[in-house]
Amino acid sequence: MKAFRVTREFPLALRLLLINQFGIDIGFYILVPFLAAYLGQELGMSDALVGLVLGVRNLGQQGLFLLGGSAADRLGPRAVIIAGCTLRTLGFSLFAFGTTLPVVLGASLLNGLAAGLFYPSARAYVALEAGDRKAEAFAMLNVYATIGSLIGLLLGSVLIRTDFRICAVAAAVVYGLLTVAQAMVIPDRPAPSADRSTVLGDWLEVFGNRRFLLFSIATTGMFTVENQLCLLLPAGAKQASGWEGAAGILLGAGAVANLFQMPITRALERHGGGTRWVGGGLVVMGLGFVPPLLICADGPPEGLREIVPRMLVMLVGSLLLYVGTMVAHPAVLEMIPRFGRETLAGTYFGLFYVFAGLTAAGGNAVVGWTMDVGKQYACPWLPWLGCLIFGLSSAAAVTALYRTRLLPDQPEVPAMEGRIISSGLPERSGAVAAEAASGPAGPTAEGVGRWETGLWGRARLPGPGRATDDATEQPPR
Repeated sequence: MKAFRVTREFPLALRLLLINQFGIDIGFYILVPFLAAYLGQELGMSDALVGLVLGVRNLGQQGLFLLGGSAADRLGPRAVIIAGCTLRTLGFSLFAFGTTLPVVLGASLLNGLAAGLFYPSARAYVALEAGDRKAEAFAMLNVYATIGSLIGLLLGSVLIRTDFRICAVAAAVVYGLLTVAQAMVIPDRPAPSADRSTVLGDWLEVFGNRRFLLFSIATTGMFTVENQLCLLLPAGAKQASGWEGAAGILLGAGAVANLFQMPITRALERHGGGTRWVGGGLVVMGLGFVPPLLICADGPPEGLREIVPRMLVMLVGSLLLYVGTMVAHPAVLEMIPRFGRETLAGTYFGLFYVFAGLTAAGGNAVVGWTMDVGKQYACPWLPWLGCLIFGLSSAAAVTALYRTRLLPDQPEVPAMEGRIISSGLPERSGAVAAEAASGPAGPTAEGVGRWETGLWGRARLPGPGRATDDATEQPPR
């Protein structure tokens, strides 16, 4: 496969991180999708206690995203990645050998803390290691994560037929092996030695970056609609086919579609860069809910003559959602560390994942509420329409940021007279340079990319410079 041959083009550390992400998703999906049923059916917990256990995991995860990102910036991402994987090994082991509420709550909390440590530090490591190929690196990360999740679901579906504890042991073994492999193989990338403020100062700097906060808010719709691959689309597939396992067809098709992630990413880079196409990707994600919207009011299917065309409609919708994600998600991740200093990449990813996690939880609650209202008042189109609005609203917000030049500069620059202009602007000389250095006409070659710290209203990242007549905007790498 061409997508996997591309992996060999990356540095060794980056290849190991991609394989690591693959194993992480296998271990996670072996267990977590079946956790609620195990707690309620086998352990006899009430719905309230099941919600408490799952909520503790989310709380631990959201609470540690920012701390995990800061730790990656100050201790180096490798140590934090290993710590996160170790915690998840312990957490899954507790699920295997403990059945009382305190033990299960402890296991859930450990798994949440592990995710809070792992995700921002791993993304920061990828961003630092990938150099000018961040978009391609995050695209491949998406491929490995998707295929790993599908394999994990398949393995979990088989193992759960024997005993949930077998799933927990298998997941713990996967994470244990990954922990050892990370400690032995992943190269250490120490935190940059530079003048550093306190952790609170770092947080104030990131929270004071208005552009980054606006971008994080604008992309919240992406996580809301993306999470419907686990909520609304499976429910729609079940209704369309009358079969509990119909969602597996959609997931399998999505895994196949993800094999084309790299050609899509490279094509976007040749046509203006991923930053330019984030809004378009979000539009496609939103439009993925239109095909199911057209058939959601149909009654139960009668035979294959109705099941096949309905499932084809659901398949078209899910593929649109997958393709839109393949366009938007790598570009979004690639932009995050470019909003500020490279030495704060982990903190930026941490805060972004706080927004993403809270949005996913709140969005799922809203979608679930619209599903209940749709059933109660005979308007099954309501959740599908709501997700369409989420996607298009997010697309409009991101496009507005792009049009007003509030997104960060392109990472690569045009060559001028045999030289690479590191600032992203053509060189200026004479009176033009003097005017640019002294007046507000625009950033100078030295000023572009310089991070100016401060609180809300003063912290900002200079925007893309205006192209002159003899310079054209180049796509990022």
